[in-house]
Amino acid sequence: MKVTTAMNATRSASLLAGLTMVALAAIAVPHVSLRASQPSFFLWGGDAEGGAPFVEADPHQPDRVVGLDVEIAELVAHALGRSPRFVQITFTSLDQSAARGDFDLGLSGIEDTPARRAAVAATVPYYEFREVLTVRDADRDRFRSFADLNGHRVATLGGTIAYELLLAAERDHGIVAVSYDDDVHPYGDLANGRVDAVLLDNVLADRSMRKVRGLYTNHEGVAVGHYIGVLRPTETVLRDQVNQILREAMRDGRLEAILRRWNVWNDDQPPLFARVLADAPVGATAIPETTPISTLDMTRRYLPSLATASLVTLVLSCLSMALAVVSGAGIAIGRVYGGAVTRLLLTAYVEVMRGTPILLQLFVIYYGLAAVVRLPAFVAALIGLGLNYAAYESEIYRGALEAVSRGQLEAARVLGLSDRQTLRLVRAPQAFRLALAPMTNDFVAMLKDSSLVSVLTVMELTKQTQIFATNLGSWVIPGVLCAALYLMMSLPLAHLARRLEAAWQAPTAS
Repeated sequence: MKVTTAMNATRSASLLAGLTMVALAAIAVPHVSLRASQPSFFLWGGDAEGGAPFVEADPHQPDRVVGLDVEIAELVAHALGRSPRFVQITFTSLDQSAARGDFDLGLSGIEDTPARRAAVAATVPYYEFREVLTVRDADRDRFRSFADLNGHRVATLGGTIAYELLLAAERDHGIVAVSYDDDVHPYGDLANGRVDAVLLDNVLADRSMRKVRGLYTNHEGVAVGHYIGVLRPTETVLRDQVNQILREAMRDGRLEAILRRWNVWNDDQPPLFARVLADAPVGATAIPETTPISTLDMTRRYLPSLATASLVTLVLSCLSMALAVVSGAGIAIGRVYGGAVTRLLLTAYVEVMRGTPILLQLFVIYYGLAAVVRLPAFVAALIGLGLNYAAYESEIYRGALEAVSRGQLEAARVLGLSDRQTLRLVRAPQAFRLALAPMTNDFVAMLKDSSLVSVLTVMELTKQTQIFATNLGSWVIPGVLCAALYLMMSLPLAHLARRLEAAWQAPTAS
């Protein structure tokens, strides 16, 4: 009876499993077939961080994006009979994401360059812009060209035509090119006196002129360029469909209406539209060097810059760690020996610094305090990293101090040593030996966290690698070189720490 019951149960379970598999197959197969024949969503990528007027978060509804490129993406999606869906991609990663196929179309004020057209499938240009210089209003007659800016700091967005122009001007006119991760902070730093000029598209310059007072833009233009959309290199059929849609929108006035709604329509656009509709050349983007460069040659060119950036990373990390060690030791001693109020304040500092992102702390120190004190980018980065890691170091030292046995402390008191003498002669040496290994780990971590200071315009190793990868169109070689340089800096430190630990432990073992 039991056997029969077991067999029936087994048959029932098998039947149930079979029916479940059939049901899942019935659901899944039509779904896959439908997606393969006609996707329901049109994925388009852009960067909403500081992306106005191209792509930005709607201030009235932060979970949606608005902008001229948003409307162009919607126009294309609806013409294809699909629903647009936005994908947030960092601006400097749009080309790589397009090559990976992370979206169907990339739109975010993307500039037309020969290197970009060689790496991805590019649409026809839909807007013509000018690279313009913006200076403080008081300097409008003093700084009118690159030649006037010899020895002065000129800012722009990294990985753009403007950045390439600044690199050429750095060689030819002696300016100091400053790269930013966004197109908002350069104008704020210009108003605050941290830089002397900004070179960016006239669209971005006009927007910032409306938001930041005391600036002047020379609209004659240093160079002319065009905005395009980017797709996966193999998506040539979809690219041709998008081109047809854009041409129709130029012909019937829908594209002009979008550009007018965002206050970017000007006299440069009708001639561009006419050339695109006539399938005539629109003119090459004016960049310093249009001759293709091999991967090997570009790597050779960037090696000195990577080496210099590595030195910046190492110096910044060493100085920041020194600040963290000194400050952390002071905090730990205060929490162990201080009064109730002192311990409360120091504990609050530790919890705040450990409980908030270091990136936020860097922004507050550099940008938030700009109205009170204008710290140089390197100094702000040093202070930010040092004060953040001081909180972590203090916990290491406090634990090490409290790990010294109570018997030794009582023996020191019996011998008549004061608290200061006990700390210096008994407690601190033993605590340092206990804290050495965690300190080494923190220093290696700081080497890597120093990459965050690129948001403050510090040209450290990761930032220079990102620029290299953007211009090369691949992360393989830049990533390998960057990793090798980080290992060259961190491995000797780890070896030194192990030798120090062995030296400190030798007397104890004997």
